[in-house]
Amino acid sequence: MNTEIRRAREAALKILKPTSRELKHGMDLHASSLVIDAYGFSPRAAIEGDKICAAIEGGASQAELQDMKEDMMMTRCVSDPVERAEYMSAWEAAGVTCVFQNAGEEGQDIQRLVKRLAHFTYVTDMMRDFVEKAASPDDIIASRKQNKHCLYLSANGVPIPQDWISVEEELRYIRVFFHLGIRMMHLTYNRRNMIGDGCAETANGGLSDFGRAAIAEMNRVGVIVDVAHSGWQTSLEAAKISRRPVVASHTACNSLHKHIRCKPDEVIQAIADTGGYVGICCIPSFLGGGIDALLTHIDYIVENFGPEHVAIGTDNGYTSRSMATESKKIQKWPKARTPWESLWPPGSLLDKPDEMLSMEWTNWPMFTVGLVQRGYSDEDIQKIIGGNVLSVARVVLS
Repeated sequence: MNTEIRRAREAALKILKPTSRELKHGMDLHASSLVIDAYGFSPRAAIEGDKICAAIEGGASQAELQDMKEDMMMTRCVSDPVERAEYMSAWEAAGVTCVFQNAGEEGQDIQRLVKRLAHFTYVTDMMRDFVEKAASPDDIIASRKQNKHCLYLSANGVPIPQDWISVEEELRYIRVFFHLGIRMMHLTYNRRNMIGDGCAETANGGLSDFGRAAIAEMNRVGVIVDVAHSGWQTSLEAAKISRRPVVASHTACNSLHKHIRCKPDEVIQAIADTGGYVGICCIPSFLGGGIDALLTHIDYIVENFGPEHVAIGTDNGYTSRSMATESKKIQKWPKARTPWESLWPPGSLLDKPDEMLSMEWTNWPMFTVGLVQRGYSDEDIQKIIGGNVLSVARVVLS
């Protein structure tokens, strides 16, 4: 473990205070189990500050700069030996086999979605001896057996051409993106779209008729319906009409901590009734705390809805230690307005650094240790850290 990974590990241990027996059992169990992040980010590389500075001086637009930044963070693990070493060490420290990878920028525009998908296709093509694209749950199992890692790709939106010629015309790209490897899609991000209301819309208007058609097509094709960023009514109605399991891949329990990104019990029950799961995230603002809060939200799901209906979707990822140095090279980014899709109410994203440190992505083994401390059986822990996600993936793709 490098110094940053070790610092995060020590922060989690300071909070958990496991006995030597709990620590050993948790670490051994984690190492011997299939671990799947229900929604997250594989390790991210540092940007190249000098190149971004040159682009700024050359008059690059905000969109161009954002594309440069994403490309560097998502693909430099292929071309730069230092970043490759950081990438590989983070995977190994986390002990994760598979990440349900955010591989489509927030929104529904096809060109926008395909750019991020291309980055991860490139990485898994170029580093397939270490990390590969999983097209099926069997591929995830195979990666584990071969001591490799894999990405099961997710899009942060349903791809639609927005020509509005017909419903069938609008939905045809669900299958196209499925063929490209996308296996899970957000119905909405924070805002309202043609499918339904996002979690930050005060109207809480639910699904549209078009949204119902979109879910039916996702069910038909084999794409997991994800309501993580959807409004409560949209989430509830999606679960009620879906013929396949529905998930909220990275969220938390509103009964424990009130936040627009959390789900109330009625929605969680509806998701459980489909055979789906709620992925508890690693975002302190949503949880109301650090690693202890994460475990408490898991406890709540298990106690009220059953161990088959909870997972961990970190919504988090390791970032190269070189990022701080490279970022300092950029004196000033061009001023930009709030992105359309964000719609975060004031105070929604105020994470405390110490709480965030305890839940760094490389601390995945500590989540397992924490579950051991909470008294879960090995069988239930293995469901929570990967088994439930794999089961839903199998059902949806069957």
